[in-house]
Amino acid sequence: MAMPRLAFAALIFAATASMASAASPVTFIFGDSLTEVGNNNYLQSLAKSNFPFYGIDYVGGQATGRFTNGRTIGDIVSEKLGISSPPPYLSLSQNDDAVLKGVNYASGGAGILNDTGLYFIQRLSFDDQIKYFEKTKETMKKKIGEVAANKLCNEAMYFIGIGSNDYVNNFLQPFLPDGQQYTSDEFTDLLISTLDKQLSRLYQLGARKMVFHGLSPLGCIPSQRVKSKKGECLKRVNQWALDFNSGVQKLFASLSQHLPNAELIFADTYAAVLDLIDNPSKYGFKVSNTSCCNVDSSIGGLCLPNSKLCSNRSDYVFWDAFHPSDKANAILAEEFFSLLFSAAPSIAPTPSN
Repeated sequence: MAMPRLAFAALIFAATASMASAASPVTFIFGDSLTEVGNNNYLQSLAKSNFPFYGIDYVGGQATGRFTNGRTIGDIVSEKLGISSPPPYLSLSQNDDAVLKGVNYASGGAGILNDTGLYFIQRLSFDDQIKYFEKTKETMKKKIGEVAANKLCNEAMYFIGIGSNDYVNNFLQPFLPDGQQYTSDEFTDLLISTLDKQLSRLYQLGARKMVFHGLSPLGCIPSQRVKSKKGECLKRVNQWALDFNSGVQKLFASLSQHLPNAELIFADTYAAVLDLIDNPSKYGFKVSNTSCCNVDSSIGGLCLPNSKLCSNRSDYVFWDAFHPSDKANAILAEEFFSLLFSAAPSIAPTPSN
């Protein structure tokens, strides 16, 4: 995928160069619990991580709403760009100046489909996140005028990582209708057709530089491995993730044909994550088939305050049944940058245990 890599390199190079000027790069982050930084703390949601032991290795050692022991990949991407990690949208006041520097709309349990994660009660679906971005732009217009707001949105970077929950917390759940109503191919087609409309809507709102993070091997996360009698990766689930990634790549090729000046980048991290899981010692890990936090992977899968932690958090790829540890996120972010931008900064320090 040489073109996406070159395009992303140019995108990051431009952002890095802009830091030498008066303006720093502005980033807007959309997604699910892999990139959430606290939006669900402001909702009546069952998908929350604002309790110990989440955040134990984050600055201050307190839970912030991030679904890991430390930083998300989005946090580390921001570090590499030399900017602060964008704040959660729901934490901002209606006219907060912070919107001019970037916002994080990601929400645990969110999906491309509005009914994904329905049993979490409240969460911000991708459609909800786009609606909030529309409100953000209206705030920008009031603050700096329509022309400047359009320019800011056109030049900003949009990081999007969503789709995991549509499988894990929708299609794969036997008590939800989508898994009964659609075949796997039909469901993937539904996701892609819905994503088509959503990305087109973001474009209409001013997004031009969009980076979409592909799905990882979902069949290898602890919540799926527990379904195997031998604790192995679920091959069919991994294949669905690959099918989805292929569909997004084709979608981006199509959108690029009729969205003028759009830079649509598909970031394929599937192989990097699979290598981390298959060869943990290569990256300084000892365990990749289960989580550091001893969770009930068959029910819930989150790290609760009464859960037992592993003795060395840096040994584990996964923090809980769904989410990578801080150390894994740092390595994956480094891999992401080394693949797509050869001049990537050195890896951010990982926390001690």
